[in-house]
Amino acid sequence: MPEGDTLARTAAGLRPWLVGRPVLAARTGGPGAVPKVERVVGARVTAVESIGKNLIIRLDNGLELRTHLRMQGSWHRYRPGERWRRPPGRARLVLEVEGSVAVCFDAPVVELFEQRAELVHPSLSALGPDLLAEDADIDEAVRRLRAAARAAVPIGGALLDQRALAGIGNEVKNEALWQAACSPWAPVGDLDDAMLRRLVELGRGILREGAETGRRPRHVYHRAGRPCQRCGSIIRLAHQGSELPRPTYWCPGCQGRGPDG
Repeated sequence: MPEGDTLARTAAGLRPWLVGRPVLAARTGGPGAVPKVERVVGARVTAVESIGKNLIIRLDNGLELRTHLRMQGSWHRYRPGERWRRPPGRARLVLEVEGSVAVCFDAPVVELFEQRAELVHPSLSALGPDLLAEDADIDEAVRRLRAAARAAVPIGGALLDQRALAGIGNEVKNEALWQAACSPWAPVGDLDDAMLRRLVELGRGILREGAETGRRPRHVYHRAGRPCQRCGSIIRLAHQGSELPRPTYWCPGCQGRGPDG
């Protein structure tokens, strides 16, 4: 699943080609087709932004488009008439402006709604602080992680909860926990505020590096069976979470406890 830094780079890549230009044509298809997407035709794009793992396209007629790419989705930009790199049948949203065609493939979530509804949007309004925002509220992210309902939740799962803090995905989670020498299975309630703050700040730093350079550190992620770069112990892999188990990589030597204690 694309993480916050990937969405930030996607927004940055689309912005020069869309912002300030009127939409000449719009169409949608496949699962999650957007009703009345033609309402954006003639409107001028005013902004392309990422909020956590969401990409938002704002228009000057008071509407906005939201996509969430989940595991398989992606945005592409083409010149008019250029051959697409994926089959047209996989296009969920197509926006044409002068000189460019922006295509969102395979995204399970594509929405059109009024900008004034963003404050009460069931997903956007529930997001925690966006760690890639210039004014990201670290204190609020720590406060949300510290909520009583998360006390028994393993920190490896809590860091992925976009209602606590927005932008961190599985790879960044693994790397931040390794850098902090923190067990992914430690319950949030067992960690002090200093550790929670360190994890939030490390996650933010990794996301910012990824947004700026397109690269992330790889100390543990996809390194199961290889020696830890810090202590030499063998990196292990286990799946974490009940609703959507995610691969968790950790070093039992310097991060301590595993899923079996």
